[in-house]
Amino acid sequence: MTTPNLTVEELKKKACETIDKRKKEIIGLAEQVLANPESGFHEIKTSQLVAQKFQELGIHHTSGLAITGLKGRIPGGAGPGPTVAVIGELDSLVVNEHPHADPETGAAHACGHHCQIGMMLGATIGLLTPEVIAQLSGEIVPFAVPAEEFIEVEQRLAMRDEGKLEFLGGKQELIKLGEFDDVDIAMMCHTASDMGGRKFAMGGTSNGHVVKYVRYTGVGAHAGSLPHRGVNALNAASFGIQAINALRETHRAEDTVRIHGIMTKGGDAVSAVPSDVRLEWRVRSSTPKVVVENSLAVDRCFKAGALAVGASVNITTIPGYLPMHQDVKLQEIFRRTAVDLVGDSATLVMPARRNRGGSTDMGDLSQLIPACHPYTAGATGPGHSRDYIINDYESAVILPAKIMAMVVIDLLADGAKRAKEIKASYRPAMTKQAYLKFQRERAEVTEFNGAA
Repeated sequence: MTTPNLTVEELKKKACETIDKRKKEIIGLAEQVLANPESGFHEIKTSQLVAQKFQELGIHHTSGLAITGLKGRIPGGAGPGPTVAVIGELDSLVVNEHPHADPETGAAHACGHHCQIGMMLGATIGLLTPEVIAQLSGEIVPFAVPAEEFIEVEQRLAMRDEGKLEFLGGKQELIKLGEFDDVDIAMMCHTASDMGGRKFAMGGTSNGHVVKYVRYTGVGAHAGSLPHRGVNALNAASFGIQAINALRETHRAEDTVRIHGIMTKGGDAVSAVPSDVRLEWRVRSSTPKVVVENSLAVDRCFKAGALAVGASVNITTIPGYLPMHQDVKLQEIFRRTAVDLVGDSATLVMPARRNRGGSTDMGDLSQLIPACHPYTAGATGPGHSRDYIINDYESAVILPAKIMAMVVIDLLADGAKRAKEIKASYRPAMTKQAYLKFQRERAEVTEFNGAA
């Protein structure tokens, strides 16, 4: 006897019922990742957890992509069609004072990526409901990706020198490796703490950025008896930073410029004139063009610091991320789904130009294929701080798992009609080849001798 086909709404209900039945397990997975934070390209335990879950669910998958990434494949039972990726990010930040920080490494999920792994697996569990997967066309790709947080630059440059990777961001490297070549549509969801009374938000964009690894070299000397024999690299760095601060009045509000960084080494001993000073810096702006302009201006500032005291400076510019482009048709499916689940008043659609100021490598992917990167409630405290805590796992994990599962059903049910429409109407901002060329052109090393 043939089982009658279910309507799209009935399929969504089945998927959500499965997620609800396994709610404790799904939230438990997110909490397990929270308890074992790992920074980018070091997500060994987190990758193992995802691999174990894929295996339990019977998902064919490939591991070790861009060092720690995992890519699953779930064929729909209704025949061929587009491929839809549901993405979760594996990595944590480093925030030593966070209550869930690793006491040895300082790694901490102060951005909610542990919830992304939970919601990605939760959506997958819902979609694997037998009656659901049987009626979907195409393929679902649950994808756990590494290293979205662009941190620990010196370590990653060493990995690049060893030939382990070319790009220092996870999705960047996966794009280069061709792991998104067979993906037609991609989605993920991020937790947020600034939602007000809303449960779910979509729209807006993000900043593009480049990364600077800067090393000032001076001449060491006794800081008490022979300071005139030294060249103070710390003073050079300080002048460079002050020069960057002087640029702020030239920034236009619409460019959402953010230039900021940290000093990772300020010298070796307080009794010696600092001869080796290192910085990690970010140059963020709303468009790639303005990123490039500000990158050149920041290089001038770093050179000015070296010139002021006669030090040398090495500036390694590293290709960062591109602005996020939300696919309008995909976003509308998200909006309708969220409204159906939580109501219109709890759903926010931000204007396309609304820039939150941060950067994400989902922006890179969105230049190549239709993508959506909405936000879900459930967090409190400023992101990337010790106070960023998930206090509502229902909102932070279960709700987005349901919404993403329902969006996938909308895309791949009825012969994947909607996914085919989105794929056919999409016009990429870049080809993969153009993207790689653009990013590789950003990579350069500048040497300047201020004493010459």
